Amino acid sequence: MPIIHVLAQAAVAAAPPGQAAVISYPAAFFTGQQVANASEMLARLPGFTLDTGSSVRGFEGAAGNVLIDGQRPASKNDNLEEILRRIPAGQVERIDVIRGAAPGIDMQGKSVLANVIRKSGGGFRGLYAAAINHLWDGRNMHAMRLELSGGDGTRTWEATARYGYGNDDGGSDGRRVFIAGDGTLLRQGQHRAEADGVQQVLTAAYAQSLAGGRIAFNGRAFWDSWKSEDTTRYGGGAPVANSTDPYDDFLGELGARFNRDFGRATKLELVALRNDRRYHAFDLYREGATTSDFRKRFSTSETIGRAVVKRQASPRLSLEVGGEGAVNTLASHSRDFENGVAAPLPAADVRVRETRGEVFGKATWRPAPRWTLDGSLRYEASKITSRGDVTLGKTLRFLKPRVAVSWDARADTQVRLRFERVVGQLNFDDFVAGADFASGRGVSAGNPDLDPEQAWVSEAALEQRFWKSGAVTLTWRHSRLSDVIDRGPVFLVTGEVFDQPTNIGGGTKDELTANLNLPFDRFGWRGALLRAEVNRRRSRVTDPTTLTARHISRLRPTEWNVHFSQDLPTRGASFGFDAYSGWSEESFRYNYVSDVKLHNVYVNAWTEKKLRPDLTLRVEFANVARRGIRIATKVYDGPRNSGRLAYLDDRDLKGGHSLYVRVRKTFGA
Repeated sequence: MPIIHVLAQAAVAAAPPGQAAVISYPAAFFTGQQVANASEMLARLPGFTLDTGSSVRGFEGAAGNVLIDGQRPASKNDNLEEILRRIPAGQVERIDVIRGAAPGIDMQGKSVLANVIRKSGGGFRGLYAAAINHLWDGRNMHAMRLELSGGDGTRTWEATARYGYGNDDGGSDGRRVFIAGDGTLLRQGQHRAEADGVQQVLTAAYAQSLAGGRIAFNGRAFWDSWKSEDTTRYGGGAPVANSTDPYDDFLGELGARFNRDFGRATKLELVALRNDRRYHAFDLYREGATTSDFRKRFSTSETIGRAVVKRQASPRLSLEVGGEGAVNTLASHSRDFENGVAAPLPAADVRVRETRGEVFGKATWRPAPRWTLDGSLRYEASKITSRGDVTLGKTLRFLKPRVAVSWDARADTQVRLRFERVVGQLNFDDFVAGADFASGRGVSAGNPDLDPEQAWVSEAALEQRFWKSGAVTLTWRHSRLSDVIDRGPVFLVTGEVFDQPTNIGGGTKDELTANLNLPFDRFGWRGALLRAEVNRRRSRVTDPTTLTARHISRLRPTEWNVHFSQDLPTRGASFGFDAYSGWSEESFRYNYVSDVKLHNVYVNAWTEKKLRPDLTLRVEFANVARRGIRIATKVYDGPRNSGRLAYLDDRDLKGGHSLYVRVRKTFGA
């Protein structure tokens, strides 16, 4: 993340805190709250939920809902939450929350946006942290982190080095049963799953004045090595089933941003970004004399150029025009061996090139003190070519209008409406073949001949703020979908059938979200805060195999989370808990349906204590309720529309507790 320091007055000159659409939370708002960085400060803001953005290609559509000094971070691969954690709370002057829209602020297509304004000035600062996570099975996962930053107010720099060993919560032990279609028990055994690995990250950034403006550079290198092992031991002398799935992943990023003001009303922004990825994995399954060996490697690259001109036409009207161009490439190579013999595999060797361009215009207007209109029109065109096992070439064009209206019914009540055409971006992972032997899903084919999913989205939100930091928000969203990307069969001339990503036609999706931020100060319980969110979803599409109605694969109907914190400022301490609901999601393939359920509530209890002003200890007890996972897969002896139920693969697995301890030391200004 580049440190692009813009003076707070300039960053929000077009949207001063006095406007109803912009609510400022100065550093004093967080007094008495045990917050260490900007991420923890944002978590305490009423009515705000962090959106870290999407991992789609391009820059415009990947934005999160946080600006830093009026600018969006120029990095795509550096997680927004990680960037915010690197901003110490002592360096934050205030956080402005923009609800609906405000002149001079690019909402990035979001209904609510936060702008973190940092203090001016420089000085050397640093942080060192070390942590260990003791797991229920005796493994110890450790991690370390070093952050350094400095500057003189004109030149600024920062660097981060981090590595850590971690485990996958899905690694659990329990019962596995196979039941025939007529209810007969085929076999049963004990299943054990274990997944862990190490991640390493290096980031660096530098910024200074140049040519009447400011230029910033950023770089990031990320290494991820991971391994999953699944073993099932059956009774009666049956052979042991074992699956091993390691991978190595590297992502590199270089970026630059140049900003310059031309007078008080016109601003120019230029962004250049380059991302490269190298991925290698294999999935090996053994059961007695039977072996399946799937191998995959691919490389991707993305080159982005972007230019935006912003004009403050009047205190109530701001305009923005710009364009973005990107070139994306993919080269993949996959192989499948069954009992040592190479098996046919669709789209095993594919080379894809995508050239995409987008132009856009945006306007934000406040016709009256209580009304704000935010509109944009984007036109996107792309050309995709594929060589290798799949040869194709096609051009896609989309017009994407958006209009959002916000009305401040009262000083503490706001209504927001949005209507927009959303066009998703194709995921290169869908172009590449894959395998998942541990779950019994086997090999799936890649499909470079996909069209992006599109949706006409209608959204309405009602936000009610109360007391000092209380808020409740209710949001309803309806999406009318076309070219939905789900799963379907592909038939080879040799007779083999594979599952693959495919466009399955149109459909609908409805989402209802409720958010609550409840401080307890009014009840005499000072320093206590409860935050909660509930999501309800439903959808309807046509199954490409059975031609009957169903919901979208892996769409979770209900999810909720609750977070409680108690600050004890006189003791330099805080404690609390985080609770996450269980959930259920179904995946539909041409010859099976898999239902994954996380049962029980995941609870994490924590406490944090300042041993000294510069030294903090945190202790967490995770998975208090020992949440488990149940995976029930109905496998058919052919396509689901004509085949019979062959067997049910039912796994009921339990996770375990873990104890996490972290020490964090800060130094410098």
